[in-house]
Amino acid sequence: MTTGNWQLLAVYLVLLTALGWILSYWIEPVMAGRFSWLRQVESPLFRLIGLRTQESHGWLHYTTGLLLFNVLGVFTTYGILRLQNVLPLNPAHLPAVPPGLAFDTAVSFVTNTNWQNYGGETTMSYLAQMSALTTQNFFSAATGLVIAISLIRAMSGESVRHLGNVWIDLARAVLWILIPLSLIFSLALVGQGVIQNLSGYRQVHTLQSTQFSPKIGEVVHSAAAPSNQTIAMGPVASQEAIKLLGTNGGGFFNVNSAHPYENPTALSNFMEMLAIPLISVALVFAFGRMVGDRRQAWALYGAMVVLFLIFTIPTMLFEQQGNPLLTQLHVNQQASALQSGGNMEGKEVRFGPGASALFDTAATATSCGAVNSMLDSYTPLGGAGPLALMQLGEVVFGGVGSGLYGILIYALLAVFVAGLMIGRSPEYLGKKIETFEIKMVSIAILISPLLALLGTALAVLTHAGRSAPLNPGAHGFTEILYALTSAANNNGSAFAGLSADTVFYNVLLGIVMWFGRFGVIVPVLAIAGSLAEKRRLQSGVGTLPTHGPLFAALLVGFILMVGLLNFVPADALGPLAEQFSIASR
Repeated sequence: MTTGNWQLLAVYLVLLTALGWILSYWIEPVMAGRFSWLRQVESPLFRLIGLRTQESHGWLHYTTGLLLFNVLGVFTTYGILRLQNVLPLNPAHLPAVPPGLAFDTAVSFVTNTNWQNYGGETTMSYLAQMSALTTQNFFSAATGLVIAISLIRAMSGESVRHLGNVWIDLARAVLWILIPLSLIFSLALVGQGVIQNLSGYRQVHTLQSTQFSPKIGEVVHSAAAPSNQTIAMGPVASQEAIKLLGTNGGGFFNVNSAHPYENPTALSNFMEMLAIPLISVALVFAFGRMVGDRRQAWALYGAMVVLFLIFTIPTMLFEQQGNPLLTQLHVNQQASALQSGGNMEGKEVRFGPGASALFDTAATATSCGAVNSMLDSYTPLGGAGPLALMQLGEVVFGGVGSGLYGILIYALLAVFVAGLMIGRSPEYLGKKIETFEIKMVSIAILISPLLALLGTALAVLTHAGRSAPLNPGAHGFTEILYALTSAANNNGSAFAGLSADTVFYNVLLGIVMWFGRFGVIVPVLAIAGSLAEKRRLQSGVGTLPTHGPLFAALLVGFILMVGLLNFVPADALGPLAEQFSIASR
């Protein structure tokens, strides 16, 4: 990597850590309701909608409420998309979204996946973007956040039967965390040039139209055929802010954060990279505050950073080295004063390979899925980095809330197995880890790889699945594997090169996204309910310490072994096979 890339990575991690630490001082007391002035504001609203602030829910009630809330979100979003042609704020007169695509999109945005089988500017009206998609960006992020908070309460509580009030938790997450941060960030984006309007699409004339004559090798001007261009407008900044802060990832435009109206400058690109994992990092530090031991948070965060570097550095390295086939043709791909160097296919020149690779690994390390370059154009091993980060289970920073409860699930497994190996009591934060918890941990860990691999197998065994990739061989297989991995882990980024707007893929990906989200959430809340009822035991000589570098290293090992090894055979048929085929040429 270049010196500039090393500096970019270092500054990024330092600022992310500092901002996450600061934000944790807001999240923890807000979700605990300790700010009296906020309670005075929210109390009339809660009374108006009939919420009893003193009511607390057990894990089953909490889970049922979240499931019903999200099912309602699917039906509401689906209805808006199907009726957008007769609803207002549709200046481009776009037709109703087809049923299969509407189903896939509704499930996608409700599950925080934001997988897009469409181009936003050619498919969605302004009303659909704002009232359906952007709204679900807030609600899906709030869902993950409150699950993490309820699990922390269970771990820090002492023989309690309730996890909190699900409706109050959701309201506080949206009102006092997501909306204020999104408002501030959207104004910052507007300052960088991201558009925010309700104007109709602009029809403009280009300066001139040209024709190229291959016979004489020169450009010939033609005044007889003037060139027109349609420039899409819309309320972009408001959706862009929560798309990133909520680790959603669904772009207003088809090319997502590579579009200059979503990401116009190098500074906006760096701001967006910081926004993606910001709340997820802050929740880790809030966890340390809530359990009364900040060393626990640093152990988890240290494991996250190590895993992030393990996959981010090689991705940046391979993209900066460039395409090996071009190297064999003696094409100069070295960075210099005149070029950024590296593999620039599918990348914006204003970002270069380093900032592009860092952006996309930050997005796949979380469950964001936003991209500022096309992963389909990455080198085989460069594209393997983002794919592997998803295959770990979205625990490296992870989505809002889902990253924290995901890595806590691995922490429970690591404590249990390590305790059995060395003859120590399997406890975490003073709570005994027993048979029921490990059963639920196993379900939560295995559901995503099971969905991804079975979905990939179904796709490659059917004509409808095999006909979608635009590339043959190992690269085409990677496109399918990436899509199902992205859906099962609720990431939403696409490898591109896959024509997924078909009945087969809309239905398959929709089902995988739904069970990939709630197949993990239900066992996590069941674990929370079980742990909440247990007494916190005092640590003794037989207790495995979980707050130091040794446990962080153990956790990294378990995540790599359990999370990634499930996918090694499939990866060998995809990016690894493609890399070997290139090397043999």
